[in-house]
Amino acid sequence: MDFPHVLVVGAGQMGGGIAQVVAASGRRVSLHDAAPGATERGLATMRRSLEKLAEKGGADPEEVLARVEPVDDLVPADLLVEAVIEDADVKQDVFRRADELLAPEAILASNTSSIPITSLAAVTSRPDRVIGMHFFNPVPVLKLVEVVRGRETSDETAAAIVALAEELGKTPAVANDFPGFVSNRILMPFINEAVWALHDGVAEPEAIDTIAKLGFAHPMGPLALADLIGLDTCVAIMEVLHEGLGDEKYAPCPLLREHVDGGRLGRKSGRGFYAYG
Repeated sequence: MDFPHVLVVGAGQMGGGIAQVVAASGRRVSLHDAAPGATERGLATMRRSLEKLAEKGGADPEEVLARVEPVDDLVPADLLVEAVIEDADVKQDVFRRADELLAPEAILASNTSSIPITSLAAVTSRPDRVIGMHFFNPVPVLKLVEVVRGRETSDETAAAIVALAEELGKTPAVANDFPGFVSNRILMPFINEAVWALHDGVAEPEAIDTIAKLGFAHPMGPLALADLIGLDTCVAIMEVLHEGLGDEKYAPCPLLREHVDGGRLGRKSGRGFYAYG
């Protein structure tokens, strides 16, 4: 499968990044986001990213952007990549509608970071052609794609998505369908424990992140990373882990919930554990 036409649903930091790397591979992209102005903002972010990459020898921004078409609703394509908010009901609605619209041979993929792929496949008539394609932020830069097989995902579907990830210049790693998969089952408790350290007054945010960066050779500390991901997204993922695995160690720290309740969501709101201009 070559997937000459890809429908990306969601034009935020993840969806826009996915659309960018798919278009940069020479494929045609239809980009849809139901939120007013979201697609336009996504295209503007894409342009800035492409211009920076072009300075380092990357593809011509105009050439890549010419392959991205904003659309007002879902359209037929060879592949759906869903990248909407981390809410099971919203994602299931996208999958239900895509299943009715896209040809039976099309593959439906989700960029979900924690919601079970099998639950998304269950609302379609093609569970063998539903799969997780979990990119990492920032999508144009980070190489990993976590390919998540649902209970009924076929070998053919998995092989096609692994091949596509490689063609996009990514390194695919295959995981089975458990809450949080591999990446967030490891990452979210790490972030949560850093928030607990702040909550308990062990250290200030800068010290916690410096210890993680220099002590563990991480490029970014856990609190800064949480701000990048979005604190609301972190809470949503932890709630999936907590409910799905039934272990209290996955429950979000109260301080994390307090930040979200107060609208301090991280970079996207201008303030999280740090303030952003």
